[in-house]
Amino acid sequence: MDTHFAHAYIKGIDSMPRKTSIVASLARDRYVADALVILENTPRRAAKPVAKAIDSAKANLLNSGVSIDPKTIRISRISVTAGTRIRRYKPASRGRALPYEKISSNIFVEVAGEEKQKKAEPKKAVKKEEK
Repeated sequence: MDTHFAHAYIKGIDSMPRKTSIVASLARDRYVADALVILENTPRRAAKPVAKAIDSAKANLLNSGVSIDPKTIRISRISVTAGTRIRRYKPASRGRALPYEKISSNIFVEVAGEEKQKKAEPKKAVKKEEK
């Protein structure tokens, strides 16, 4: 059996990387089916984009051209990094401007799956020739 890998990289999630990485750690080193159930029942805003990234990586693996057993797909790596920061200003009293940043996240998911075992063909019975 060979192990095959596929990944998905989702950029620009409107959530802080620290909050998103807490949700991603819930799914780390689990089977994909288990991780999706956990994220479905997680009451955090970042759970939906993380689940979407995992689903995308799973679909990339299944559509890679190799027959993969869906039960063996595991999350091999998942990481959250800081995305772009958009700088904005909020008007304040006496003509001042108070700066703030809108921070986004990037989610990287890599999944691994085992190739399906091919069924062994039954050997044909060889008949002995009578002499």
